[in-house]
Amino acid sequence: MTEQLSRPAAPTSPMPPTIEDNVNLTTGEVFLDRSTGHPVMQLKDVGVAFGGRSAVRNVSFDVFDREITALIGPSGSGKTTLLRALNRMHDTVRSAKVTGKIMLGDTDVYSGSTDPTLLRSRVGMVFQRPNPFPTMSIYENAVAGLRFNGVRKKALLDEAAESALVAAALWDSVSDRLKSHASTLSGGEQQRLCIARALAVEPEVLLMDEPTSALDPIATKRIEELIGELKNRVTIIIVTHNMQQAMRVADRCAFLLMGEDRTGELIEFGSASKLFSEPDDPRTLDYVNGRFG
Repeated sequence: MTEQLSRPAAPTSPMPPTIEDNVNLTTGEVFLDRSTGHPVMQLKDVGVAFGGRSAVRNVSFDVFDREITALIGPSGSGKTTLLRALNRMHDTVRSAKVTGKIMLGDTDVYSGSTDPTLLRSRVGMVFQRPNPFPTMSIYENAVAGLRFNGVRKKALLDEAAESALVAAALWDSVSDRLKSHASTLSGGEQQRLCIARALAVEPEVLLMDEPTSALDPIATKRIEELIGELKNRVTIIIVTHNMQQAMRVADRCAFLLMGEDRTGELIEFGSASKLFSEPDDPRTLDYVNGRFG
């Protein structure tokens, strides 16, 4: 019987945020690592291999509620591979094997009783290039996930479409042309439509794989602003090669680097402010300062 992926009930009394003070003993500067709640997702010794060859190994960190976690590192370090493991996107690859444990609340993501389709309603995905359904209208794109999940009542679909498009900062520009094809939108608008489509099913976590890499600077700025607004609604994990972008949007960062055997490894994880200004590992410092990668 398939495990029910019901959302956990709200606690009767909120958990106080944890605060870890990291002090630079040389300068006296204090880095405050303030988690806004309990971990929404936990990674424990996660590894991904394809055909027996390891692509990522031994990754462990917690993702906290209403925070933005950025995965950074050079090309080939396993960022996207790790991201896609978080909602079982590798299930379609026969040679892929994910090890370790990924927990979404109390749900074991890779348990045999976990339904991948229901899981992806809780952990949404926005890809590198905008991928709206080109022959479908803006409205139908926005509610595509809900229809896939069996929602048919028009009033519910209308409400969800408007709510998601408002949240994606797209409603004002498309409300009078919802029946137009999604292909009529600009690249930045198409990416915001994809974000709206993911938000419509009300996920707990939103995965974003370099969501601005195919956009111009103006569209990139708008998406970054939107990401900052969305963290009040959903927990976000984003892959980016842009260090300035990670500094602007992230609360925490995970730095991955390819080892000597070409396997991605987690080098350092922590608050973005500390990682970019006073990291613990010299390789992190070299990377964020542009000395390689």
